[in-house]
Formats: sequence, C-alpha cells, structure tokens
Amino acid sequence: MNNASAWLANAMLNHFFRNTATTPPPQLFLALYTSNPTVNDVGAEIQGGSYVRRAVAFSAPVRDGLDTVISSAVEIRFPVATANWGNISHFAIRTAATGGNMLAFAAVPVPKPIETGDEAKFIVGSIRIRLAGSNITASGGSLTVD
Repeated sequence: MNNASAWLANAMLNHFFRNTATTPPPQLFLALYTSNPTVNDVGAEIQGGSYVRRAVAFSAPVRDGLDTVISSAVEIRFPVATANWGNISHFAIRTAATGGNMLAFAAVPVPKPIETGDEAKFIVGSIRIRLAGSNITASGGSLTVD
C-alpha cells in the first residue's frame, strides 16, 4: 500500500480478513507537514501560529479506468498564519482534529512556504485517494497561498 499508513493497512486487514471490527471515524481531517510523515506517522506536523487541522469530506467513489478514486468535495482553507509555518511538503488524512490516527499521506506536488499572514488552501478535488489494484495512494494536494 503506497501512501497508506501502517495503522490503515492493519485496520483493513484485521477488519476484512480477521473479523475484527474497525469503527470509521465520524469526521476526517487534513493535516500539514514540513517533512514526510511516512507509513509510521513520524513526520513534523505544523505547530502553533494559528494552525489547526481542517475537516475534509470526500466525494463518492468513481471509476477511473481500472482504479477507484475519491476526491476532496470542498475547498479546504486553513486559518491565516500568525507565525511562519515553514515549508509545507506533505499532507495527511487523519481521524481526529488532534491526535488520532493517520490514514493516508502524500507529498505536496510543489512545496510552499507559509509565512505570517498567509492562508493555505486546497481547491475542490485536489486531494485524491486512489485504490489501484492492491495499492492505495494519496495524491494531488495543489497547495495555494492567499
């Protein structure tokens, strides 16, 4: 599973092949990172400067050739930075506004520095989760700054 967290891989395998129930989170959140969170959820998430994770909702799955894809259903805007957040290089989908588990992650195609007064956002459809054969990948994330 490319870009799926170890937690998600374990939860899926346990749920479908070991009859161990996994409760879906009531809401998902987008988190920003200045380093690769990796499958083990060890990246440097932004801290301070008015940063908070933002809720993210996804479209219904659609077929794209042999793949199945969901994409972000709304624009995702982060609060205006009150301090420099650093160079945003990755994002992750998480199960809670704080803490929780990481489900999937990806690199931002063009990393961007977020400085005091900037507002980071992702346009509708730019966060994509793709099930391709036996792989789950996260991609997109066209980060813009206002």
